This record gives sequence, C-alpha cells and structure tokens, in this order.
Amino acid sequence: MLSAQLGSDIVRAFDSGQVEVTVDDDGASVVSGRSNFSLRVMSSEEYPKFDEPSGESVTLDAGSVADALDQVIKAASLDDARQILTGVLMAAEEDGLRFVATDSYRLAVRDLPGTAVLGRDQTVLVPSRALDMVRKILGSGESLTIRLGERDAAFEIDDVQVMTRLIEGEFPNYRGLIPDDHPNVLVVDRIALQEAVGRVRILAQESTPVRLSMSSDGLELVAITQDVGQAHESLDATYEGSDLTVAFNPQFLLDGLEVSPGDEVRLETSEASKPAVLRSMGDEQFLYLLMPVRVT
Repeated sequence: MLSAQLGSDIVRAFDSGQVEVTVDDDGASVVSGRSNFSLRVMSSEEYPKFDEPSGESVTLDAGSVADALDQVIKAASLDDARQILTGVLMAAEEDGLRFVATDSYRLAVRDLPGTAVLGRDQTVLVPSRALDMVRKILGSGESLTIRLGERDAAFEIDDVQVMTRLIEGEFPNYRGLIPDDHPNVLVVDRIALQEAVGRVRILAQESTPVRLSMSSDGLELVAITQDVGQAHESLDATYEGSDLTVAFNPQFLLDGLEVSPGDEVRLETSEASKPAVLRSMGDEQFLYLLMPVRVT
C-alpha cells in the first residue's frame, strides 16, 4: 500500500512520457526518464475493508448524471464541521430522481425525470467529495451503475468503482427555503450577465458583493470597494416588477450562471433581503437559489 498523495505528487512532477511503477516486498519504485524514486510501502492488511452495498443495482445514463452533478456539487459545503451540508441529497421524486446541495448561502436542485433509483419517499445523503470523483470519471463511460445500501453506496463506470459511506443525519428542509412567490422577474442573456459579473467583480475586493439594480430600463451591475474604486456596467434585460437593488456574492452568482443551461436566465426576486431564484428559460429541471448580501 502506497501513499496516494505522495504517489500523485511524484507523477505530476515528471515530464510527459512513460512512467514505470514496480512493487515488491521491499518497497515501490517509480521511474520516469532519469528520475527514480524508491518508496516505503505499508501492509495491505492495514487497508480498510468495504463490503458491497446490499441494494439492487440501477443503471443510468452517464451524461445526464454528469450534468446533474456539475450543477449541484459546487453548492455543497466544504466545512467538515457541518458534515450534513457537505453531502448531496439524492431523493426520490414522483417523476424521477432529484439531487440537492446547499452550504446555507446557496441551494442547487436538479431533477432527472424518469430516473428511478430510490423507493418512494426514500433519500440518501452522499458525500460531495465522493460524487465529485464520480463526476470526473463519468466522462469516460456511457453508463453509471449505482448500488445503494443502508450505510454505503457504490458507483460503477466501466471497470472503475467508487465506494463511499453515506452521511447519517437529517438534511435541512430545503423545500421551505424556496419562496413560493416572486413578484419581480428579470430575464437576461446568460453569457452576457456572466461576463459582466466577471468584469465588475475585479473591483469587488475583500468579499465585496456585486449589486444588481433592476428596473424597466434594464440591469445595472455595480461593485464598490472603499479606497479602491468602483465599477458599473449596464445590460439589456427584460424586467417586470418594482425597481429593486439586490447584492450577491459574485462567485456564488457566477457558479450558478456557469452551470445554468440555455441562452437566457430568469432571476426571480421579492425583496433585497430575501432569497433570489435563478432558473433557465424553458428548463424547469434546474434551480439555483442565492441568499443576498446585506449592503448599506
């Protein structure tokens, strides 16, 4: 057994070309060109044992699952002190499978209609790090086989298998976070907004938010950092509702725009202090909720 981090660091440091790895009772040798590393190894008996999950296997389209994971994983928390929020909820819906992730500042929900993996009303909480590994491997296969047990899950893509413990605990009531009514609706070109946020955020230093001022005249983006300067940019947009200025963490907003499908997005708001919902025009399978940032 060899340290994965050490082996990865060594291989990444090599120039492109052939890498030869040999292992015997005395240790491991990693050779590339004129570089030769001799490493100590650990007994394989020390490696933790995983039992195969007992649930029935279900095979899904790899491309659809990869798209879904791309859209939700970034919204999961990286803070291990809040373990529940580091997971991605897989939930059975009436018409298929739902993926949900939140770090309490944003929420991502993606539905896969017609995909039956879980029993009625069943949910499992899978570590986002494990699903991120699955996502990276999915590009090499056409199908994904999932087997869910009471405490474990296995994901198989061709000859690669990823096994993980499930997270125990109750996921937040995410449905209660999604507002029922949004009197204000902005429709704007997705790429234009994404590029504009990327430009004005240059002035959004030290966690400064980007403000979106919405009116019948269109959309104006503003970023102000004291003692540094400010940036303004206007965009053509369609807006229905009361004039409103709402501020967001620029990276969180960009994360949602980058994974939203389609050419146009719809930003639904009610008040400057209440959650906003980002959706794609003509696609109700993905939802991205953002908590605003309070500004003076």
